[in-house]
Amino acid sequence: MISEFETFKRARAIYSQEFIAEYLDKNIRTIRRWEKAGEVPKMAIAALSELLKGKKEQLSQVSEEQAPYGNSHNFTFIDLFAGIGGTRIAFERAGGKCVFTSEWDKFSCQTYRENHRDEHEISGDITKVDEHDVPHHDVLVGGFPCQPFSLAGVSKKNSLGKAHGFLDETQGTLFFDIARIIKAKQPRAFLLENVKNLRSHDKGKTFALIKNTLKELGYSVHDKIVDAKCLVPQHRERIFLVGFREGDPFDWDAILFPDVKQGPSLGSILHQPTEEIEEPYTRTFRNRTKVADKYTLSDHLWNYLQAYAEKHRLKGNGFGCSVVGPNDTSRTLSARYHKDGSEILIDQGKLKNPRRLTPRECARLMGFPDTFKIPVSDTQAYRQFGNSIVVPVVEKIAEGIAASLAGEPLLLPDRAFQVNLPGMVAEKKQQPLVASA
Repeated sequence: MISEFETFKRARAIYSQEFIAEYLDKNIRTIRRWEKAGEVPKMAIAALSELLKGKKEQLSQVSEEQAPYGNSHNFTFIDLFAGIGGTRIAFERAGGKCVFTSEWDKFSCQTYRENHRDEHEISGDITKVDEHDVPHHDVLVGGFPCQPFSLAGVSKKNSLGKAHGFLDETQGTLFFDIARIIKAKQPRAFLLENVKNLRSHDKGKTFALIKNTLKELGYSVHDKIVDAKCLVPQHRERIFLVGFREGDPFDWDAILFPDVKQGPSLGSILHQPTEEIEEPYTRTFRNRTKVADKYTLSDHLWNYLQAYAEKHRLKGNGFGCSVVGPNDTSRTLSARYHKDGSEILIDQGKLKNPRRLTPRECARLMGFPDTFKIPVSDTQAYRQFGNSIVVPVVEKIAEGIAASLAGEPLLLPDRAFQVNLPGMVAEKKQQPLVASA
């Protein structure tokens, strides 16, 4: 006879904590608490038993090593410049299995290991990885370092008299490590991500070199700039390059992104008075959940930021802090957010200085689920989320890639995360593309 908690474990093997929380009409932290304690109320078990009916086939395929964010493995992928694994979450949700990971930053590796169960070790410096040691895979994914090509990164390097782009020997040439792995392993597809400025860097020469290199390796290359504002309350434009070996069709028009004007507002990711406490980010105040005081700016820092903004305003520059409220959209979260939080400050009224986002709110702003563990300091967490990708954006792209790999029509149905995001925009084609046999 199956124990009550075993029923819960079987449900968790198929469904995420988020799904179970919504199905049972519970807060996600309640589900997390049940799982940690190993005890689940009988009424919840009864509901989960009903949920599992008709799922025997799926249950028989579940293993202890199954990815926590995916339900099945339809293709394999490798995760390069993995960071904390945001891209991995997206591709696992689309049905992929990660077979290789590369990340050199020790703090990012700490967060990655905390959130992803693996049969393989994390490989460090990609420049020291022999491409022939990389396992065969269907899809290569990687967001190679963007600093050599970003507007801020180029400006900083110019001011210091340093090289940028492919002349930056420590970061800019890392694209060619991707190219040598693609050449050796010939995956069916790849997804690369970088800052929007990559397209215009060095008058377009850098981007042309990248595309020509990939085409010479035998791939059709499709690029698109996507503003994550359509799915999260953050203006964040990134360029994505999707490549397929000749004969595998892919079409950006088949991926339905919501209208950016209809995207969610900042209030959707901010801590709420009714949510469960998550120390050290929130605490209890008069039986309500309140953001910890340490995130409110000191008088000294707030006065400095206002003076700095005013100085540049008088010069006609756009530099300065940004104070936003629950109905707004934020600027782009960057890796420097830990320094002063100036690009995204939350208004707390006239009687109180604004505050930084908490690391949990940063995670939400990047589309990470609340189940995502943050085992590092606030400083490291801010850097990690600022350097990450927006999970639901990559998830949609991953679904398009997965459909092409499977030979399915590319005009994809809406997924669960789109339900509360109205204004879906995309021209429906007369004849949706179908991958050739």
